[in-house]
Amino acid sequence: MPKTVSDLDTDAGQRLDQWLWFARIAKTRTLATKLVETGKARINRTRVAKASRAVRPGDVITLMLHGHVRILKVLSCGTRRGPAQEAQLLYEDMSPPPPPRAKAPTPTAIPAFREKGAGRPTKRDRRRIDAWNSNGSKPVLKSDEP
Repeated sequence: MPKTVSDLDTDAGQRLDQWLWFARIAKTRTLATKLVETGKARINRTRVAKASRAVRPGDVITLMLHGHVRILKVLSCGTRRGPAQEAQLLYEDMSPPPPPRAKAPTPTAIPAFREKGAGRPTKRDRRRIDAWNSNGSKPVLKSDEP
């Protein structure tokens, strides 16, 4: 039986860096190559050192991306870098769900009370505060002078 072009592609496989780029795991092919060469990629639990390693349908790729482990099962080889919906057809994501995010802590300190309309101190108020802090005594006000 003669083989079709698609059968030849699946038998030979596809370069790992090219597949990562087609599947939109990496933004560029160069980044995909660096990802593989830095030892952050495994194929079927075997660490891969070269981006030229072939992946075939059925292979399981384990990646360390942004501090999270992603486990991807290759469903097919890509032919182009298409839209995200097309890229998601190339793999099955078998990654564990991310841990739940911790909720933001509730503020324990109550902000200082301010009367309505008492916003930032004016320049005059700041001078009085500075004089009070530097002298340790009550600032002299114009109305207090004899």
